[in-house]
Amino acid sequence: MSIIVQKYGGSSVGNTERIKNVAERVARYRAQGDQIVVVVSAMSGVTDGLIKLAKEIMPLPSEREMDMLLATGEQTTIALTAIALHALAVPAVSLTGPQAGIVTDGVHTKAKIQNITPKQVHSLLDQGSVVIVAGFQGQTHDGQITTLGRGGSDLTAIALAASLKADLCQIYTDVDGVYTADPRIVPAARKLPEISYDEMLELASLGAKVMQSRSVEFAKKFGVVFEVRSSLNENPGTIVKEETGSMENVVIRGISLDKNQAKITLVGVPDRPGIAGCVFRALADAAINVDMIVQSVGHGAGTPATDISFTVDKADVLKARKVIDGLKAEIGYREVIADEKTSKLSIVGVGMRSHSGVAAKMFETLAKENVNIEMISTSEIKISVLIDLAKGEQAMQAVHAAFLE
Repeated sequence: MSIIVQKYGGSSVGNTERIKNVAERVARYRAQGDQIVVVVSAMSGVTDGLIKLAKEIMPLPSEREMDMLLATGEQTTIALTAIALHALAVPAVSLTGPQAGIVTDGVHTKAKIQNITPKQVHSLLDQGSVVIVAGFQGQTHDGQITTLGRGGSDLTAIALAASLKADLCQIYTDVDGVYTADPRIVPAARKLPEISYDEMLELASLGAKVMQSRSVEFAKKFGVVFEVRSSLNENPGTIVKEETGSMENVVIRGISLDKNQAKITLVGVPDRPGIAGCVFRALADAAINVDMIVQSVGHGAGTPATDISFTVDKADVLKARKVIDGLKAEIGYREVIADEKTSKLSIVGVGMRSHSGVAAKMFETLAKENVNIEMISTSEIKISVLIDLAKGEQAMQAVHAAFLE
């Protein structure tokens, strides 16, 4: 008897008909004698709708109350999925994240899992029930409800698979697997049969919407091999696993476009030691993730001024502005400019470690498309550029054609 963890995203449970389809799929696996744990997201659009309601009342709502609000989305789905299984005469029990033993730290809206004690999950599985767990949520040691950030249901599934020592972990979405690019933007994109943790981690963190980046990081840390596949058909998906030697034969594995990036620039910052540390420590203390950073070099006599630019998620712009406004007296910058009309284009591949000229080819391709590069960030297996949002899809198509067609 195998333990199988299956995660279904918002589009896979987007309406009652799709929830019934999920129940039928789960029932088929259970009929083979396997123990099944199902992790579900909120129905598509529900989380965004709840956020919209909160912001109609207050532009920057309390993060604790946002966690209380958003956790209700997944609770609706677990109950409906259990009911759908009951309709098929399959015993099923729904559990919230806290009931499933998921304990987190106290950082609201972006909590990290500290440990999982799935005693109740094991007990229910041993009784013959399918266990349906609300993704995206947990509870602190002192009983506060927390959420794991957007896409956190992926993390719930991977973490449960690790703690249960599951034999199989499947991440179901509305696409057949991991593609070389978003097929809705690049029709020529093709599905990858396999991809390494590192490549998947980069793609996920760079805007590819197939997986939450923290879930991939967790899978790599605990050696959880998982498959990304579609809930709408029976096609094989993409296996995400440890890197093998043959993977380096492919220079570029995939391309991502993140339209959720905003650039914030502090203009006229005094060019003296400690300023950057002060800015980014304050942002870190506010749990704001900063991605790309560029600081110009000051010139001239006296105390020259410099500019510091960095990118954050668009959802964090108001929060970041509030933090920076609080530093003005201490730092003495001239003004702050926030630009939300940006996007981040990235190419990823472990083969970049052993092949030269990749950056030159990417930059030349963008130049031919008259796409200006605002910022650049690199690692040994990725190159990212910040570009105009209006040219993002055009640039992605051109770079995909240059490397992967």
